[in-house]
Order: sequence, then C-alpha cells, then structure tokens
Amino acid sequence: MNRKDASLQLVAIVADAVSGKQLEVFTTEPGLQFNSGNFLDGTLKTSTGKPINQHTGLCLETQHYPDSPNQPNFPSTILLPGQKYQSITKYKFSVSNK
Repeated sequence: MNRKDASLQLVAIVADAVSGKQLEVFTTEPGLQFNSGNFLDGTLKTSTGKPINQHTGLCLETQHYPDSPNQPNFPSTILLPGQKYQSITKYKFSVSNK
C-alpha cells in the first residue's frame, strides 16, 4: 500500500472458505505488517491448554513503513514538539451466509 491521502481505506481481507469467517482491516496508515507466527513452537498454550504452533495464527499491524526515517520518498514519521499524531485502524469481523 503506498498512498498519499490519510482517509480510512480497506487494506486487507482475510477469509476462511470453510467457516465463512472474514476479517477486513481499514486504516489511515500507509503500511501493513503481516506476521504469521514463524517462531511459535508450542510452548505457549491457548486458554484450553492447546499448544500454539507455528503458523496457527496471524497478525496484521497497521503502521508506517519500517525504514521511513531513512527514505525521503516514504511518508514521513517525524513528529515535532507540539505536533499531534493520530491514526485510525478498524477491524471488522463477519460471517458470511453460505
């Protein structure tokens, strides 16, 4: 995602064809970080005691680009004294009727 305006926009959809569950991510941020749990090894457990293994979940984090301070063509991450930083991220969960 590389956009100049800061309007709330749909940036990701994750859907499960079997259950019909769907997640939509809307944000004003220019970037989206995806984490698939590559380092999960079963040490952590769910509330029911089931091991959390590699790739059993995902995380979508809205943010600026990681190297923004060093890239003049990226959206700026500089916040000067007295300035205010504000962003909006909405996660919409739904289940489709099959």
